[in-house]
Amino acid sequence: MTKKLKAGIIGATGMVGQRFITLLNNHPYFEIAGLAASARSAGKTYEEAIGERWKLDIACPEAVKTMTVQNAAEVERFAEGLDLVFCAVDMKKEEIRALEEAYAKTETPVISNNSAHRWTPDVPMVVPEINDSHLAVIEAQRKRLGTKSGFIAVKPNCSIQSYVPMLSALLDYKPTRVVATTYQAISGAGKTFKEWPEMIDNVIPYIGGEEEKSEQEPLRIWGRVENGVIVKAEAPLITTQCIRVPVTNGHTAAVFVDFEKKPSKDEILACWKEFKGKPQLLGLPSAPAQFITYFEEDNRPQAKLDRDIYGGMGVTCGRLREDSLFDYKFVGLSHNTLRGAGGGAVLIAELLTAEGWITAK
Repeated sequence: MTKKLKAGIIGATGMVGQRFITLLNNHPYFEIAGLAASARSAGKTYEEAIGERWKLDIACPEAVKTMTVQNAAEVERFAEGLDLVFCAVDMKKEEIRALEEAYAKTETPVISNNSAHRWTPDVPMVVPEINDSHLAVIEAQRKRLGTKSGFIAVKPNCSIQSYVPMLSALLDYKPTRVVATTYQAISGAGKTFKEWPEMIDNVIPYIGGEEEKSEQEPLRIWGRVENGVIVKAEAPLITTQCIRVPVTNGHTAAVFVDFEKKPSKDEILACWKEFKGKPQLLGLPSAPAQFITYFEEDNRPQAKLDRDIYGGMGVTCGRLREDSLFDYKFVGLSHNTLRGAGGGAVLIAELLTAEGWITAK
């Protein structure tokens, strides 16, 4: 691109907002042109607003520290001069829906990390390698909102990235039943061990709302566009358990699956190796060269060793074997704040830009 698009970050002081800052710093498509947060942070420099609450291993970029944080609720003011915004806020769902639609109506595309619009029928919820065709509903959404260029696109739940890519590569064999247990890092709750000492040497067998998301969101991703809305798939039947574990980053999934047409192990491995999508074909900046990486070792993938593959944007799997009750079982892993959150949203924005949905105002 000859000229970078001006990007704003709504919710810039939170963990995902911080991730957006590190990912967009020196990005070839986008430049950080505005930071917004709650009214209590507005008017402060970013360094003042964040205080001791920087949560990432990567240092905060120097150029951002002196930027003045704006009030996210002042929609028209913040959106002025921005070509797109990334949104990751901690608010009630109805408030998030209203806020994101307000930004879209300023003719500013919204790339959301929030769950509020994941089931809005004309809002695409996208894993770019899997269901880029769902972007077609943006036209219908624009008609509903009364916009020419403004719209909302969202990324799915972070935990499903640890198994949905592997199952997506096998859809031709028609999976019928899936059992998945996810072992989710504490950063998925936006926390560190310093803030959440109760998680040290502990496992919590409940994460509010996660199991419903994990069972239903894959069906929307595998759904179809029909009459300007996304109709979710009817199969496979998915049941899940979601467990919080003492890991900083990286969601692991233990998966069991049945097929209508059972593939061989070699066929599965070939599908995973060859699976790619629009990001790879277009050579998008954040796209992993290999979307799914399989490990032959019995003790892989491991969160500590493998979550950062391809800059945290690749997904990994291993331990594929036949099962006594199901056709097969395997283990998957994805980086929840990169592929599953900030990085996934940036990749969506790159795809939308490459395909002409996002342009300079």
